[in-house]
Amino acid sequence: MDFGVVLQTDPPASAVVELMSRAERNGFRYGWTFDSSVLWEEPFVIYSRILEHTERLIVGPMVTNPSTRTPEVTASTFATLNEMFGNRTVCGIGRGDSAMRVAGRAPNTLARLGESIGVIRDLAEGREADVGGRRLRIPWVENGRLPVWMAAYGPKALAMTGRLADGFILQLADPYLTEWMIKAVRRAAVDAGRDPAAITICVAAPAYVGDDLDHAREQCRWFGGMVGNHVADLVGRYGAHSGMVPDELTDYIKARDGYDYAHHGRTGNPDTAFVPDAIVDRFCLLGPPEAHLDKLRELRALGVDQFALYAMHDAKEATVDAYGARIIPALGG
Repeated sequence: MDFGVVLQTDPPASAVVELMSRAERNGFRYGWTFDSSVLWEEPFVIYSRILEHTERLIVGPMVTNPSTRTPEVTASTFATLNEMFGNRTVCGIGRGDSAMRVAGRAPNTLARLGESIGVIRDLAEGREADVGGRRLRIPWVENGRLPVWMAAYGPKALAMTGRLADGFILQLADPYLTEWMIKAVRRAAVDAGRDPAAITICVAAPAYVGDDLDHAREQCRWFGGMVGNHVADLVGRYGAHSGMVPDELTDYIKARDGYDYAHHGRTGNPDTAFVPDAIVDRFCLLGPPEAHLDKLRELRALGVDQFALYAMHDAKEATVDAYGARIIPALGG
């Protein structure tokens, strides 16, 4: 199992670079960041510094979208980083939640997202692609490589992931829901004539190592609110108890009452009081190292290839170090 760390690009950027370097020293192979241009600093600028200050770390957004930057700009940016540092990037992509809504725009349609996956990958790897009816190729790209991993929850997005993406990003760590969604992705891959085993499965969620569970829950409760935004979209599209999405995912948002993106991804987010302890426990990894190992082994048995931990709480460095000392030596590789 590979391990990644996910950060917000809060200033100072030097602190993000330092923690990513620390993660690499602790055995992490991937360094991810949020990508929301208004809420946080521009991640692609910071990636160049992370890559410069690490030797092997693979970096990318969790997740970008096809509209805040056009696909050819996204592809060229990745290709530039790869030319400078040797194909050490990965493109996580989705419809765009905070990045679009903060700017007053709706998230992208699945159709636009699906079109962008192939365009970004082809252009970043030096192939020709159709961009708005015009055939384009980035002429200076040589030997470029860019895996594109798609974030998804709902049935149509999961099916698109299986048909088109190189990897699947699931932003929650509940084993039951993970199994359900992996099966949906792999089924779609088979139906599309693809090898389902070739799709990398990445589960991303907050991890907090420590014995004080009440404190850990309060530090990570924001995550249930973030996931709740996507779940609310699914309920609006398919309805509750539709059979299209597991009830275990949709039931907990019944008490949800709006969401202010000014607190997005923040500990103490006042819009996440509706998230019960049971959901925090299911979606996150909390407790002593042994509890993390137990859940990660269960996820690995379901086919998870990477666990990417959100380090967005008051124990970032301690959790990264604890994973380096106890978790990655036991499960890494």
